[in-house]
Amino acid sequence: MTHVALFHSVYGRRPAVLAAAERLRAAGHLVVAPDLYAGQVATSMEEGFALSDRIGWEVIMRRAHDAVRDLPGDTVLAGFSMGVGVVAGLLPHRRCTAGLLLLHGLGGDPASVRSGLPVHLHIAGQDDLFPPGAVRAWRSAMADAGAAVRVHTYPGAGHLFTDPDTPDYDEPATKLVWRRTSAFLESL
Repeated sequence: MTHVALFHSVYGRRPAVLAAAERLRAAGHLVVAPDLYAGQVATSMEEGFALSDRIGWEVIMRRAHDAVRDLPGDTVLAGFSMGVGVVAGLLPHRRCTAGLLLLHGLGGDPASVRSGLPVHLHIAGQDDLFPPGAVRAWRSAMADAGAAVRVHTYPGAGHLFTDPDTPDYDEPATKLVWRRTSAFLESL
């Protein structure tokens, strides 16, 4: 059993996030999926960025810190896209985290990484927001900092391919993400 804090994408805490949290709970993990937007959700990425800007990064991060305050120090930090940025913002304050689960985005400042930190990244093979060159550079920097990084790419998938309510949804890739995620969490 692992504690997991799962942070939503720029779309907000939508059904895909709640379903992911339930999937992890069904596997025996203790999961929180904080609502960093206080009930607001977006229907497009553009609307999500506007919503995030309106709320403000400072408020989003304060809500994230509040959400993990009482969780064990070794709680796994996980995020979808923008949620990966939240994970990166929390990492310097939660150095004992058991691992990072990064879905659809790069996160974690190499300066905040402890030696041996398990990090799993799941990302589209040709993600416009995180192109392959950026993924390679990030992976190299994290590994040089001592993280145990594993990158899983999904060719042909779009950016937020695990969310069935987006045009990027890819069911076979999503099933593979959750199978790999289960193995990752069980290994911690």
